Amino acid sequence: MKNLRHAKGVIIPGEFQKESCMPVIVSATTGFPEYYYPQSTLLTAAQEEWKPRRASILKPLEQFYTNVKVNGRYLSWPLERYKEPSTFEERNNAYIEAALDLGEKTICALLDQLQMSPQEVDQLTVISTTGIAVPSLDARLMNRIPFSRGMKRLPLFGLGCVGGAAGIARTADYLRGHPDEAVILFAVELCSLTLQRDDLSMANLVASGLFGDGAAAVLMVGDDHPRAKPGMPRVIDSQSQFFPETEHIMGWDVTNSGFKVLLSADIAGLAQSEVRPSMEAFLSRHGLTITDIDHWLVHPGGPRVIQALADGLGLPDEALTLSWETLAEVGNVSSASVLLILDKTMKRLQPKSGEWAVLMAMGPAFCAELVLLRW
Repeated sequence: MKNLRHAKGVIIPGEFQKESCMPVIVSATTGFPEYYYPQSTLLTAAQEEWKPRRASILKPLEQFYTNVKVNGRYLSWPLERYKEPSTFEERNNAYIEAALDLGEKTICALLDQLQMSPQEVDQLTVISTTGIAVPSLDARLMNRIPFSRGMKRLPLFGLGCVGGAAGIARTADYLRGHPDEAVILFAVELCSLTLQRDDLSMANLVASGLFGDGAAAVLMVGDDHPRAKPGMPRVIDSQSQFFPETEHIMGWDVTNSGFKVLLSADIAGLAQSEVRPSMEAFLSRHGLTITDIDHWLVHPGGPRVIQALADGLGLPDEALTLSWETLAEVGNVSSASVLLILDKTMKRLQPKSGEWAVLMAMGPAFCAELVLLRW
């Protein structure tokens, strides 16, 4: 077996030499609800909501909404609807309806983009952590999109912001064992429907200004599939990283009123201090260093987290341009965010053959998922 040498002259170790065994990312697309609001409009609504309960939070609330560097966000409901009382049941029913509408729209857009029949899809993997559905979203989508009745389905819940990166990694693992198959990975997060109107904690106030709604769909195929073409990104490797005793950092408390957000100020510190050693060890398996990576597809967890990752990894300012841009345009869309950046990278940047990329995100547990891509 011949060694593979990338553009910078580094030889890939033997166990990773056979590039043809690597799953391929064929295409990606995104979808959003119909309601979009500037951040200034959302701030005014939040101030009107919480001022009668605690006037002292108005100034910090304005600071939060400004400091998160979000210009606007998509919401599942029209803004007026959020001002009305709603139960966990009502919001969860709205989540199912909106998630299915977005799923049908986004997946069909991906299939149309590729001129691909739903019957050609061997597995549908659905990632979401902002609502509960049994039957799961993937099962309900079977009644909206004419997939094969024998198509495999895999719902993934609880991954939060790490879900998009973990979904790419786990789909690649599957396709290595099923190299002639095609998988659609669909991530949908409707964060606005989890907002707790009676929660005046700092975590909830920050979340109310940071998170938005949206979805992304990605087609991945094994290397023996006819849609696996030269010039497409291949998943070379992935690495999961778990940080012990960090369950308090991020997640949900499930309460009578729904999902109450857990969001610790320690996230940025962990991102800055803990990710680099894992990244260096991960890349070294392929004879690579951080400076060898041409493109960084990093989940936009928030401005402090993005900056902490840039500082911790020693990246130049321009390396995370798409992360900053996505955050500004739509906020943090949890698991879907890194897939929005993947879509931008493939369609706008169009990396050259032989270039390397790292796709990564962090999420509840606390954990990180690193994915090495090569065009």
